[in-house]
Amino acid sequence: MVSVKVREGESIEEAIRRFKRECERNGVMQEIKKREFYKTPSILKKEKLAETKRKIRRKMFKDSKWSK
Repeated sequence: MVSVKVREGESIEEAIRRFKRECERNGVMQEIKKREFYKTPSILKKEKLAETKRKIRRKMFKDSKWSK
């Protein structure tokens, strides 16, 4: 859980900005977006497989293009 204490002499706007930065660093917003809709285990498996294929394809392209 992200928490920010307002420092002495700090405005609320500055504290909110610090809070937003901390949320970004900790991946809170990404987690919220990821959990916004339920995904069945089969869909998660397909997405993971597709991501793995993309990574392999990128690596092969990079290796073949730059190895010459």
